[in-house]
Amino acid sequence: MAFHVYNTMSRTKEELVPLDGKHVRMYTCGPTVYNYAHIGNFRAYMFEDLLRRYIKFCGFQVTQVQNLTDVDDKTIRASIEQGLPLKEYTQTYVDAFFEDLVKLGIEPAEHYPAATDYIPEMIAIIETLFEKGYAYQSEDGSVYYSIDKFAEYGKLAHLDREGMQSGARVAQDEYDKENAADFALWKAYVPEDGDVVWDSPWGKGRPGWHIECSAMSMKLLGESFDIHTGGVDNFFPHHEDEIAQSEAATGKTYSKYWMHCGYLVVDGKKMSKSLGNFYTLREILDMGYIGREVRYELLSSHYRQSLNFAFKSLDANRAALKRLDEFYTTIKESVGSETNAGELPEWAAETRSR
Repeated sequence: MAFHVYNTMSRTKEELVPLDGKHVRMYTCGPTVYNYAHIGNFRAYMFEDLLRRYIKFCGFQVTQVQNLTDVDDKTIRASIEQGLPLKEYTQTYVDAFFEDLVKLGIEPAEHYPAATDYIPEMIAIIETLFEKGYAYQSEDGSVYYSIDKFAEYGKLAHLDREGMQSGARVAQDEYDKENAADFALWKAYVPEDGDVVWDSPWGKGRPGWHIECSAMSMKLLGESFDIHTGGVDNFFPHHEDEIAQSEAATGKTYSKYWMHCGYLVVDGKKMSKSLGNFYTLREILDMGYIGREVRYELLSSHYRQSLNFAFKSLDANRAALKRLDEFYTTIKESVGSETNAGELPEWAAETRSR
């Protein structure tokens, strides 16, 4: 069955033609486990679940990797504030994430790599980038990627290269297009990092955020794979920087297709703790809603459009699901009354059980 996807890279719909016959290899940007995942996160994970299911429905085999970011600026800061070792602190939220996936009926990926388990792979990529002239060490010992050296930098986000600041650097993990600059591959140790530190050829330190996904994806899926997904918030700088460092290191196309899910807003406003409209899945379920109702809501809009999350919609979803359940029961009873009619398809029973 022919299957077309919208490729963010080309800004067009393209037929999905896997690199390896009928086997689709897909990488999904997962949670940063410094807190419980919020409903905006799960909007993206729900889209990726639907994509995975449809690819399988079309007759393809899927190998999906979803990473767990367990070392970055946020996780380190939060673990130190709580006085806990990084691994112990993040494990609480890793466990919670898997529990939440079950509540929403999201199919598990084949691999859930944690960034801290792939430090050697990250160091190896950075060494290659040094050898090829794309990386350099700054005065403080950190290692940066020189975006001037990669002629195609900005091709995903369609950046104006002439407007970039040549030689400028950005140390933080997240920044906007106006501040596109050389980004950190390896961050030299500072006392604020506590005991979060690894040895490297460039001294003690820790990886930058972007190199983590390149290392995990290429280790588990190969240097080139089929689909890279994520929320639109990952579009820049994270995915742009992934492409730059991966393709510079290997000389190959990193991902053939790029797919991005739109934002989730709450009652028409950007979700924010300061506005009092920031919700984790657990908070929604504690209000008496169930996973099926939240799942229905998160799938109620085209994945590339912004989704307006509203509690009145959740209430309507409850009524809609009740009607669907009643319809399912009626059909099942009708089928059951027919001689040799057999059972309804397995997928229908699975849908009903959620």
